[in-house]
Amino acid sequence: MEKIPMTAAGYTVLETELKHCQQVERPRIIQQITEARSHGDLSENAEYHAAKEQQSHNEGRIAELEDKLARAEVIDVSKLSGETVKFGATVTLVDEDTAEKRVWQIVGEPEADAKSGKISITSPLARALIGKAKGANVEVVTPGGAKAYEVKKVEWR
Repeated sequence: MEKIPMTAAGYTVLETELKHCQQVERPRIIQQITEARSHGDLSENAEYHAAKEQQSHNEGRIAELEDKLARAEVIDVSKLSGETVKFGATVTLVDEDTAEKRVWQIVGEPEADAKSGKISITSPLARALIGKAKGANVEVVTPGGAKAYEVKKVEWR
């Protein structure tokens, strides 16, 4: 069973979603199924079939979340330090072509969210950054072509 690295914050988010699916969504869907059953013939009852599909989706998500939480290896980023990039680091990069500055935190796959500045440890950019220090130049092959970055800062937040 392969461990999934994640930050404490990422673990908490998954735990919260699991509780919501179990304690809010599950009872709501059961109520919908009960109401739909009371409408009679189930073979032509669209409400019943929709509720059963929601139930299947919710139960699948619960199983997925339980699996991720069981395999989670929570890493306390506040206790990490160093000059080189590794899991949990917050890295400031400058695009060498556009001079655009971006800040990324390297996190576990389940908590990755590019819109909020969190990239997965398995992403091409994170893999290229691992082991690099401030001042290093990094080239990453992305779907949009090769990109060159300079590491401006490595922080631990």
